[in-house]
Amino acid sequence: MGEVPKIKLYNGHTIPAFGLGTWKSQTGEVEQAVKDAIDIGYRHIDCAHIYKNEKEVGEGLRKKFEEGVVKREDLFITSKLWCTFHRPDLVEGALRTSLADLGVPYLDLYLIHWPQAYKEESDLLPTDSNGKVQYSSSDYVDTWRALERLVEGGLVRSIGVSNFNKRQLDRVMAAAKIKPAVMQIEIHPYLNQNKMVEYCRSLDIVVTAYSPLGSPDRPWAMPGDPQLLDDPRLKAIAEKYKKSVAQVLIRYAIDRGLVVIPKSVNKARLTQNFQVFDFQLSAADIQQIGALECNGRLCSMGDVDHPDYPFHDEF
Repeated sequence: MGEVPKIKLYNGHTIPAFGLGTWKSQTGEVEQAVKDAIDIGYRHIDCAHIYKNEKEVGEGLRKKFEEGVVKREDLFITSKLWCTFHRPDLVEGALRTSLADLGVPYLDLYLIHWPQAYKEESDLLPTDSNGKVQYSSSDYVDTWRALERLVEGGLVRSIGVSNFNKRQLDRVMAAAKIKPAVMQIEIHPYLNQNKMVEYCRSLDIVVTAYSPLGSPDRPWAMPGDPQLLDDPRLKAIAEKYKKSVAQVLIRYAIDRGLVVIPKSVNKARLTQNFQVFDFQLSAADIQQIGALECNGRLCSMGDVDHPDYPFHDEF
């Protein structure tokens, strides 16, 4: 089966290069998915408050702790601060909600989920009478300082950002006492993010790839949208290695030195996704897969007029 490689963070902690994504995992499915994943050998679980399933993830964790399959320190658990909790006085409370829901005393990694702040103390997606998202003037740099206090208080081991652009990352870096350990962004062959990956490397920040399989079940997918898993060029490469397209996509991220967090709730697919440590892609195949780049971003959020919307910049 092979061992999941670990990547060292600049602060001395390590992160498994492969984990379970839980975005879009439904209530009624995700607890079992977490239990199955741990039994298969997954030791890295990626969560977020906005996924609205952390309580169920926590149930799955609790059962595996009780059975003695794993201890808390065997797992790497990530969660993310949602946009309505950016105001510094709300950050610790938001984290404590995630800790309580997940049933753990600390997180290995806490990320600012998006740079955009939304109106506080209302819905997770606060909208006005026209259905437009309501913004907050909170500055993510102030939010970052509140995250640093969580590390100092022992509630979180490492902190990072998600969906930030270079300019936003630079602002955080300039203000940081504790610099980001991880940047989590959408990465797959249609959106390779080479410039951001190289830039993060230059800063000793590890990059996690979300939606590595092209997020086929994303809620806003339209009929006729290109499907990464059906791409004939990827199918040809998968055939050559006698692997599935999903396995090739996961291996592609690992071979680029990224952390990768594919999501599934299906036990057979969870198992198959884990069976990627017995082969490596050739340099030529990595190059060929990379050539599928088409700036094909799948997860962009709708608030394009928010002053902190990240995707107007080149990267």
